[in-house]
Amino acid sequence: MFEVQNQPPPLEGYNLFTGDLVLREAVAREGADWGQGRLTSLGGELGLPETIALGFAANRFPPQLKAFDRFGHRLDEVEFHPAWHALMTLALKGGLHSSPWADPKPGAHVLRAAGCYMLGQIESGVLCPLAMTYGSVPTLRQNRAVAKEWLPRIFSHYYDPHFRPAREKTSALVGMGMTENQGGSDLRTNVTRAEPADGGFRLFGHKWFMSAPMCDAFLILANAPKGLSCFLMPRWTPDGERNAVNINRLKDKLGNKSNASSEVEFDGAYAELIGEEGRGIPTIIEMGNYTRLDCAIGSSSLMRQAVAQAVHHAMHRTAFQKKLVDQPLMTNVLADLALEAEAAAVLTFRLARAYDESDQAAQVFRRVMTPAAKFWICKRALTVTGEAMEVLGGSGYIEESIMPRLYREAPVNSIWEGSGNVMCLDVLRALDRTPGAAEVLAAEFDVGDEPRVQPFLDRLAERLAAPDRRDEAQARALVRDLVLALQAALLVRHAPPEVADAFCASRLEQGSGAVFGTLPRGVDAAAIVARAAPLQ
Repeated sequence: MFEVQNQPPPLEGYNLFTGDLVLREAVAREGADWGQGRLTSLGGELGLPETIALGFAANRFPPQLKAFDRFGHRLDEVEFHPAWHALMTLALKGGLHSSPWADPKPGAHVLRAAGCYMLGQIESGVLCPLAMTYGSVPTLRQNRAVAKEWLPRIFSHYYDPHFRPAREKTSALVGMGMTENQGGSDLRTNVTRAEPADGGFRLFGHKWFMSAPMCDAFLILANAPKGLSCFLMPRWTPDGERNAVNINRLKDKLGNKSNASSEVEFDGAYAELIGEEGRGIPTIIEMGNYTRLDCAIGSSSLMRQAVAQAVHHAMHRTAFQKKLVDQPLMTNVLADLALEAEAAAVLTFRLARAYDESDQAAQVFRRVMTPAAKFWICKRALTVTGEAMEVLGGSGYIEESIMPRLYREAPVNSIWEGSGNVMCLDVLRALDRTPGAAEVLAAEFDVGDEPRVQPFLDRLAERLAAPDRRDEAQARALVRDLVLALQAALLVRHAPPEVADAFCASRLEQGSGAVFGTLPRGVDAAAIVARAAPLQ
């Protein structure tokens, strides 16, 4: 038999926190340095070979729907592989579903973002129920009785996978169901109705995409007598019966295989009103802001893992008498990928800090930049994961590698919680309707008379002041440039000069880096790659 030679070792047995210089800097800079011990512990556990194997197993054995028992009684249960439950246990132990609410302190949202950023590199599917549970808390607090009953379970760190009434469980997770077959993102076309009954409401209708259907309760939009309203619909009724939530099928998705997404019908399902009747979208929109933040975290996570895998491979693989990492064109490609991943990370953690702050400037910043960051970062993950796969060649194209999973996962964050067009139009609305938006952005962009950035900022300022700023057909271009300006400003302030120089030269001067490996002459590509290498 031939001898296996020149094959890189698997990237495992490393610490995802201490081995990521950009992440460590972001955590300290954005106010969560007090949690470095917790992140070090989590990062070490996530990097273990057996934890990495859980991600592969959860995708190899996706969830299965049990709609009926053998006698024909409805069950509407979804069975998950033990690997899924092991990952969820790890996530809840780390507080990634609710810790900023359960133990609020400066930097709490940044700390949680860092934990999710690391977990998503090992398996992204579990981020879905974590994100929805995290985002549900501000919405649930709009009904004091509901909050009193549900929040203690949501704050628990003891994962309970059993399908039983929430009052019998050690913890609870919350999902949501908004979109319907006929409308998608156009929520005002929803036809699901809510009829007052039994001191609450009964829901009749359907949801076209209800993810994580084994959550314990769901925030649902339905039409009540006074208009579209927000409801909490538990899987079990108060008297301990299975709620009338019929799971028609699980979606056969491109990626996100470990996580279940379902089509459901409601046949008089019990639900409680959250917020004011007739104001369902304003009630649930705060949840959407937090889950959009998580989309940016998730896509940044995918990019980090893709770059880590690519750099690791190139450092250990020899071709044409040199390590791949030392081949000039490959060095350029890797450095370009690393720039994109670092720019995504610095913006994501700056945005997470805004959720830790309550002043007016922070509220304005997150109102404008949350949809902007979600749009651009999630879009860039698609190209980063594809290019990084190519670095590994054929070895990256086979399913034993994590690269195909990263590539298939990349589109979901762009689609979930509002597609790219929806995000960009939301940014236009935010710029128009949020007092002080221009001043807050100007302060964020301000890096002094910085020649690498100022010409781009001047052009952007002209466009923001121009009458045609509201041109919807140009919304993507405007939002792209808003994000690039902020990423450049953050890197100029916080990254080494070689990183900031290369980003400004490649993104602000010659374009947005549409094709990786086109960094101009004069950049220190080797230093950028070395900074991105996963430390073992």
